[in-house]
Amino acid sequence: MLLACTSYRDDCWEVMECAPAPEPTFCDGDPATTMALDECGVFVSEQGDDNSAGTKDAPVKTLQHAIGLAAYGRGHDEEPTRRVYACGGEFAETITLPSGVDLWGGRLCDGGDWSYEGSFGGPEHPTIIAPPGGIPLRVIAGEKEGKTSTVFGASVKAAGASAPDGKSSIAVILSAGARAIVRESVIVAGDGKDGEPGKDAPSFRANAGMVGNDGANACTTDSPTGALAVVTVCDDGVESTGGYGGDGGLESGSDGAPGQPRPAENPEGNGLGGTGAGSARCGDGENGMDGPDAGRADGAVGAGYLTENGWMGIRGDDGKRGGVGQGGGGGGGSKSRGAMGACPAGRPQAGAGGGSGGSGGCGGLGGKGGGYGGSSIGVVALPGSAVTLEATRVTTGNGGNGGVGGTGQPGGGGAVGRYGGTPPPGVSEMWPACKGGAGGNGGRGGDAGGGLGGSSYGVAAHSAYVGIGPDTPVQLGKPGEGGLAGNAAPDDEVGRGQRGDSMPYRQFDVPNPAPPR
Repeated sequence: MLLACTSYRDDCWEVMECAPAPEPTFCDGDPATTMALDECGVFVSEQGDDNSAGTKDAPVKTLQHAIGLAAYGRGHDEEPTRRVYACGGEFAETITLPSGVDLWGGRLCDGGDWSYEGSFGGPEHPTIIAPPGGIPLRVIAGEKEGKTSTVFGASVKAAGASAPDGKSSIAVILSAGARAIVRESVIVAGDGKDGEPGKDAPSFRANAGMVGNDGANACTTDSPTGALAVVTVCDDGVESTGGYGGDGGLESGSDGAPGQPRPAENPEGNGLGGTGAGSARCGDGENGMDGPDAGRADGAVGAGYLTENGWMGIRGDDGKRGGVGQGGGGGGGSKSRGAMGACPAGRPQAGAGGGSGGSGGCGGLGGKGGGYGGSSIGVVALPGSAVTLEATRVTTGNGGNGGVGGTGQPGGGGAVGRYGGTPPPGVSEMWPACKGGAGGNGGRGGDAGGGLGGSSYGVAAHSAYVGIGPDTPVQLGKPGEGGLAGNAAPDDEVGRGQRGDSMPYRQFDVPNPAPPR
């Protein structure tokens, strides 16, 4: 004959006996409809004392202390009750609740019976959890997997912009693996804060180029070299170099060097060096090409990310640096012989050297992206967690507007090239050397994009189970507008951040970034 057992001994297969069923206790009933007894939970009241034992007659004062006693026992080898009975009233503290520890709030404590009013009709005066900052209620995975916490008769209220990012307002967070049922309660999140504007780049111009050098005069040296190049080194290490001047000679002068950096495409011949004198006079160096202006950066796009601190938005893209100006080309060198007056006897006979080009200006810095607006979220459920809302009202506030992007910096001015050398006094027929070209102006730094607008969500989850009962109304606030780009008109959508959402439930399907922007 087979035995039908509801519980088993460890040696059941040896003795063929069932272990006795456990005796029912007064703590087995639904705490919403049964008496609250000292052996069933830890008691907490605004008028309590954390040095007390946490019984009906000697309640503790803070919810977190009561949760600790319920999770680990009051001491003296007492088993954990894993239940907290809380009076109706206001507790200005953030609490962390391990899964498997219950919070039964809204108890009537004035008469000493810690019951619910009437015929156990539920809490009339909820336990209000309303800290001035932080996340009011965080549920974490308990020591035993699969355990679920019940939160009953509580009003969980997050202050505006009170989350760790200083922008969002989030009432409840379930950490990875945590499990909770929220019954006959109220969850309220405040307004998100507007994102901060992106930092403007300096309003003064970036570093200017350097003026070129004069070429050596004719008849001053046997081998006159062209004027030395000048170099501007920008603070990002990018260089602009004016071309050196062409050397002077007897029968012909040398070409000047082109200015740097040379553009990939240069149909206009910007920054080319001048030709040296031969059958014709020398040529001046060409002016360098201006550095390109950086375009407007993109605004923030996306839903943001869920993290252990709640929600993190997205900043607008930073503006890029403007391009460096090209240096001017060096002037061509001249010559001393030909159908012209020669150098005086007894002096060096070479012609004049060309002047070097001026270097280009540095590109301006880009502005910094606008910050994201804070979101207002009732419940955040992280991967592997599970939350069920029953007969619970969820109210969220408005999302904050994204911050405006910062403005870019004007580029530095290009510097002029200098003159080529000249013939000695009294030798008017000799050709002078040619001057260098001016460096190009640096490009303007880009204006930054606007930040993401904050959202208003009843529940936001990532890879979590969420159950929302039909008796759980969700009242939502307005989403925040995306921030404008730097220097943008109010109706200019280019570079504007994305507007936030307003949804009772939002499933996030993207991983958390590391590190945050």
